[in-house]
Amino acid sequence: MSYRCSVPYAEGPRVITVVGPTAAGKSALSIALAHELGGEVVNADSMQLYRGMDIGTAKLTPAERDGVPHHLLDIWDVSFPAAVAEYQGLARAAIDDIQARGRVPLLVGGSGLYVRAVLEEFEFPGTDPAVRARLEGELVTVGVAPLYERLRAADPAAADKILPSNGRRIVRALEVIELTGQPFTAALPAPVPYYPSLQIGVDRGPAELDERIARRVDLMWAAGLLDEVRALIPRGLREGRTASRALGYQQALAEIDGLLPPAEARADTVRGTRRFVRRQRSWFRRDPSVTWLDGASPTLVADALALTR
Repeated sequence: MSYRCSVPYAEGPRVITVVGPTAAGKSALSIALAHELGGEVVNADSMQLYRGMDIGTAKLTPAERDGVPHHLLDIWDVSFPAAVAEYQGLARAAIDDIQARGRVPLLVGGSGLYVRAVLEEFEFPGTDPAVRARLEGELVTVGVAPLYERLRAADPAAADKILPSNGRRIVRALEVIELTGQPFTAALPAPVPYYPSLQIGVDRGPAELDERIARRVDLMWAAGLLDEVRALIPRGLREGRTASRALGYQQALAEIDGLLPPAEARADTVRGTRRFVRRQRSWFRRDPSVTWLDGASPTLVADALALTR
């Protein structure tokens, strides 16, 4: 397919981001923009980094990508714990390569920390293997709830940004607090741009997005999410500290194990996704550099293109 480069790259920003909550329409907009601008997509959805996690992450199929090159999909095994610092290096390398070939990098996804790590001068706080191992041991023995309450007492702002079920991020926040003596949020640097960028946010009304989430979850199960999860179990899904807790996958594992009936597994996925969407909104809406567009607007693509000009 030929690209219609209606906006010369030299006149636009170096990196265009398409961000916003789950199910708002980011992927469709990114494909349209890539065709119009001569662009390539760099994935910024933390769960789409995992090989084989396709149905539950709404990963675009090769056909749905419509000839647009996509980078940083399927790079990690499901047993690999998420590493934002590693992703940062890979994403910047992909963006630099796209730009060097005269193409437009489109950073697309709803994982706010991953987007920030790429776009800003972002150095990650240090780590201590002994402290990390001790906290991870507590996570196994006492569960995530007491650790989350400890985080809420030490750094309420950090607790508000982390899902109560996300043991990996809770452990990391507690580790940084213990090592630095400061709140986890204080250890994150003030924004300093690494790339010049245009940030486009895509959102929809809460009622419409709730309906889209429920429909998406039903489609996930109908498309074979349980079979996908069964195939990933021998590849280390249960052992993966990040992948096993992904929305949909955690509930599918519980259904397979007989811990949740099918209807409750779906309902729990819908509830969890709606909570996650609220946190995504909170993260991105705090950034004044994001220009918001209505994902339901018939002029969405034209409105986004107007921003690039």
